[in-house]
Amino acid sequence: MHSSLKPNPSSRLFLNPSKSTSTQYPIFTLPRKLSSHKSSLRTSIDVHQEGASKQEVVPTLRLPILIKSSGRVSRYFLKGDDDSLELVYDTTSFSRVGFLKLIKLSSSAAKDFFIPKQVSDSYISYVKWKFLHRVFSSALQVLATQAMFRAIGIGQSRSLASSAAFNWILKDGLGRLSRCIYTATLASAFDTNLKRVRFSTSLLFSLSIGVELMTPVFPHYFLLLASIANIAKQISLSCYLATGSAVHRSFAVADNLGEVSAKAQIQTVCFDNLGLLLAVLLNMLFQNNQRLQASLPFVLYPIFSTIDLLGIYQGLKHINLQTLTKNRLEIILERWIQTRQVPSPAEVSKEEGVDLLGSRARKRVWPIRIGCLDPKAQIPKLSMMAMQSLCSDDVYFITLELSSQGFRIRTPRPGIVICLREGANSADVITSLLQTCYIRKAFVTNRFERRDASELQDWSLLAGESNVAAQDDFTELYKQMQEQGWVVKNVLLSAEEQVRYIFDQHQSLTL
Repeated sequence: MHSSLKPNPSSRLFLNPSKSTSTQYPIFTLPRKLSSHKSSLRTSIDVHQEGASKQEVVPTLRLPILIKSSGRVSRYFLKGDDDSLELVYDTTSFSRVGFLKLIKLSSSAAKDFFIPKQVSDSYISYVKWKFLHRVFSSALQVLATQAMFRAIGIGQSRSLASSAAFNWILKDGLGRLSRCIYTATLASAFDTNLKRVRFSTSLLFSLSIGVELMTPVFPHYFLLLASIANIAKQISLSCYLATGSAVHRSFAVADNLGEVSAKAQIQTVCFDNLGLLLAVLLNMLFQNNQRLQASLPFVLYPIFSTIDLLGIYQGLKHINLQTLTKNRLEIILERWIQTRQVPSPAEVSKEEGVDLLGSRARKRVWPIRIGCLDPKAQIPKLSMMAMQSLCSDDVYFITLELSSQGFRIRTPRPGIVICLREGANSADVITSLLQTCYIRKAFVTNRFERRDASELQDWSLLAGESNVAAQDDFTELYKQMQEQGWVVKNVLLSAEEQVRYIFDQHQSLTL
């Protein structure tokens, strides 16, 4: 049976430079002596014995395996005298490159300290902007704290410790209470509008530091100013903590959420300490001039806050969230209708942006909304007929509305509303929104955007054709979304978008 196992002469496994003891399986044959072909096996690392001459040098065979751990590089060698394996540190590589090797090892160690092992490609860019944000934000907080101490008279003989402590505790209590109210009110917005909420609260945090800097100017209003600033800070902190896990999960490509979160804490501590050191150096520079030291925060505030907000804004652009919201799903479906391809989370993140004022949705022709019917809006008669034709198998219905949104819009603006039934799942949300995007495309293509929605006489036909198109596309669309890394098991909706209707067997709808 073993006669059929013939070695391949061209294989590197059977290139034996010397005679060897034959075995049943040639692949396990190890060379006994390597002296006959010493020159071909000589490497840059040879093992010298004490008192041996050049003719008695024992050759070694360098194996093509390197082990890298904490910046240290080790290599396996096969010694020629007893055919044993030895793991030694490759010192010749360090001597060849010298100082450059030291720099490389140091940068590798620093990267292992700050950066997780397996993260997305945009994580490094995010950390760079986070460094800029945390350093200057920490420096501003130090300057603001000094200003507040100066306002309540700490360090002066006329200061009243009990009054200062009472004011400090009271403003902290009001801030924490406001934090609880804000978190309970806007809990769903942390998922559906993460970037917008995070940047807006960061802007609020920067303004709160400016209010704290004003306390020495108006010391009699210390409690009022400090309470307002602390309320804004607590709101920003609650948003930062609530959205932190979602941000870290977007970078954890190998389910290493704990490692990414731990590295984020290390980054925050180190960057904040650098900001603290920057503030200390600035104070030491002007310590001999009390007037300049008092005016220093007002000079540095606009500069540092601008750099801080720039770092936050640019860092948010590198966060590629894989969760589905109504806005992200709408971007995906529009790209699907145009190109039959599902965009990646990075492409959607670039198109989505921060959208601080929410102007992206208002600029659309025939905007799409998920939720209940607006009782203040005009509902066309054809849409009423569509609701009357609902059956027990329908999990959603699409209707039109005329609503006046915004302060400058006086004439009713046509829009499309998706009403979901109680028990609708993520597949139903994706299908309904895909059908609605097909309807909007038909409106725009036929230039219906300037007509009154009540004049559309072919609504039933259009709804039927778009429903068939959405059902046909769903399987391939769902498959491509999974391949691109989208989390399709759930669609995150806001509180208004989570309103459902209940189908009544007596042909009435209850919202």
